[in-house]
Amino acid sequence: MMNRTKIKVNDLNLFYGDFQALIDINLDIMENKVTALIGPSGCGKSTFIRTLNRMNDLIDNVKIKGEILLDGADIYDDKCDLIQLRKSVGMVFQKPNPFPKTVYENVAYGPKIHGVKSKTALDEIVEKSLRGAALWDEVKDRLDKPALGLSGGQQQRLCIARCLAVEPDVLLMDEPTSALDPISTLKIEDLLEELKKKYTIVIVTHNMQQAGRVSDFTSFFLNGEIIETDLTDNIFSKPRDKRTEDYITGRFG
Repeated sequence: MMNRTKIKVNDLNLFYGDFQALIDINLDIMENKVTALIGPSGCGKSTFIRTLNRMNDLIDNVKIKGEILLDGADIYDDKCDLIQLRKSVGMVFQKPNPFPKTVYENVAYGPKIHGVKSKTALDEIVEKSLRGAALWDEVKDRLDKPALGLSGGQQQRLCIARCLAVEPDVLLMDEPTSALDPISTLKIEDLLEELKKKYTIVIVTHNMQQAGRVSDFTSFFLNGEIIETDLTDNIFSKPRDKRTEDYITGRFG
């Protein structure tokens, strides 16, 4: 099967006021693959992942140049429908952030906003999304209980289910397991293997073992630039750039 580019980033530069946070970023993100973004703290990984669904638009004083094509259409074009964009590009954050509502309401929230009214349809979406996030069996008897009563790992999978409920094409994950215990982390890593059959996934991780376990491609960021991108196996076994090798072997970062 040919790898198809889902997102193409061309000459992307991002400024916070006078500070340039991203410098000449070029990256092809492949469909139905997991792309990991690694690099030291403050090197632009989270800033970059937020450009992919225009979350940075919410910050004052941000200037963005360059283009990001999702299925060939520039998401920074004035004609881009932001609501549609954020429906097709879902985001899971570092700390689980369920709404202070029931488990059911958390998952049904997005579909309702997008006009799904029928209780039967919502029931189906909720079950399918919770199954997709490997959470159904744990919560099927607690759908009407507060989501905040779930464990941290369950809350994070609930946030993934909430993304899946609006049927996105792309899932962005910004260090989705950094606040979780090892067992919950493994559940989410196992889940990524399943999810990439249907979605294109971009994950920011500071955990190199995790990048090695879950991703097909890895991009190494340093000081706002991409130093190199390659198949994950190549990045970890034979990086082309000395700086990548120094980071991966723990000489800095």
